[in-house]
Order: sequence, then C-alpha cells, then structure tokens
Amino acid sequence: MPELPEVETTRRGIESSVVGQVIKKVIVREPRLRWRVPRELPELAAGQRVVSLRRRAKYLVFDLQRGGMILHLGMSGSLRVLPGETPPSMHDHVDIVMDTGLCLRFNDPRRFGSLLWVADDPLQHKLLKSLAPEPLSDEFNGEYLARAAKGRSVAIKQLIMNGQVVVGVGNIYASEALFRAGVRPRRAAGRLKRAEFEALVKAIKEVLNDAIRAGGTTLRDYFNPEGMPGYFRQKLFVYERTRDPCRVCKTPIKHFVQGQRSTYFCPQCQK
Repeated sequence: MPELPEVETTRRGIESSVVGQVIKKVIVREPRLRWRVPRELPELAAGQRVVSLRRRAKYLVFDLQRGGMILHLGMSGSLRVLPGETPPSMHDHVDIVMDTGLCLRFNDPRRFGSLLWVADDPLQHKLLKSLAPEPLSDEFNGEYLARAAKGRSVAIKQLIMNGQVVVGVGNIYASEALFRAGVRPRRAAGRLKRAEFEALVKAIKEVLNDAIRAGGTTLRDYFNPEGMPGYFRQKLFVYERTRDPCRVCKTPIKHFVQGQRSTYFCPQCQK
C-alpha cells in the first residue's frame, strides 16, 4: 500500500499540472472502486478550476472553486499526468482531463482506491474530520506522543501506527523510525522515557522526509507520477532485511509478526 511519502510524492509530482487549471471533463470507465464513484461527480467537476491540491493523511484533496474531490490510492493505485490522447490501458479507471490537454489518469488494479465528491470543505468530510495530527506537523512532538502513550501497555510500534494517535506512519516507516531512535518495537509505549519519545518523534519526521526526498519506497506496486519507482528502499536499515547484517553493528536483523504485520529490528542497536 502506498504510504504517506508515496502519497506526498504523488501530490508534488502532479501539483504543477493541475493546480490553477480548469477541468475539461472527467471520464469514469470503472466506477466500482472501494466506494462507487458518485454518478454526478463528472458533471459537478467539469468547468471548475483546481484551486489547490492538499494531502491529509493518505488522502489527496482537490479543492475546486465549488466543492472538491477526495482521492485515495488504495492498495495499488497510481496517478500519472499524460497527454490527453493517450489510449487507456487495463485498470485505467478514471481520467481527469484538464483544459491544457493533459490528463490525470488514475490506475488501480485492485480497485481499493476511491474518488469521492464533497460539496463543502473536504476536511470536514467524515473520512477526514476526525483524523489525528500529521506526523510532519509541529503538533506532533515528543510531549504529544508521551501524553498519548501515558499508562498504555500497547507496544510502541502499534501505538505510532494507530491512526487515532498520528496519521500516516505505516509499517515500513514505523520499523525504520524505531531503528533510528534505538527503541525496540515490542516495548510498552507507556514505559518509554521522555527523551525516547523525543528521539522517536525526531526519527519519524526524518525517515518520512528522507523518503519523500527520495521519491517514496519501491515495494510491489508503487510507482511515482512519472512512472519511475521510488528509491528509498535502497536506504532501508531493517525493513525486509531479515538475517542480513545490521548496517550499523553487523548484528543479523530479526523479524517477527506483530499485530498481523511484519516487524523488523536490530537486537543490538535497539533497546
């Protein structure tokens, strides 16, 4: 599944091609996504200028002159900017055609993505209005995370992946941030020291920013808007490196399943 850096990479990659431009038409070839694309969306969006393109958690928010659209990439979705006359391929479900002649094309083989219409402020939509703080925001800091963890026995990795605590810290980046902070993923969240919360928040911000700068993480399905894979995977310290030597201390990386998700850590560097 594309995680926060992949979604932010996508936002930055398509922003200059859509913001300030007028939507000529929306072509929906397959409306049966995670939620059905509203029948009225093409008519409502056509003729409107894209005022801004934001990201909230893993959602992309297209602010139009009246209303807007909320798009989620799902498990395998991608957005690419193409010449409008480019023939569609398999799984090209939606085209947002701009008056410049360019087309924003949504491809989603597994159809777990979504495209929804909102008449009012998109951030007040039920999918977005109750979301936790963004991990790259000032609101997410050591003090905040310490308060969220106080008295809780849940493992720290599961806490930072909890979307009610902080949004967008997925499995890959949780493992990598815990390594950078020197914290074992199984430790009870409520037992971390204040300095460890500060280090962990710093590591989360660093690993996400590094991944965004590198263009996301190449796993099974993710490609950036130019059709190229992300390159952050080359820099991963622990994720999917079971039994490989730690890049810092040479101790073999260990793996276990935690909350039905794979977890990776260095038994020497993480305490």
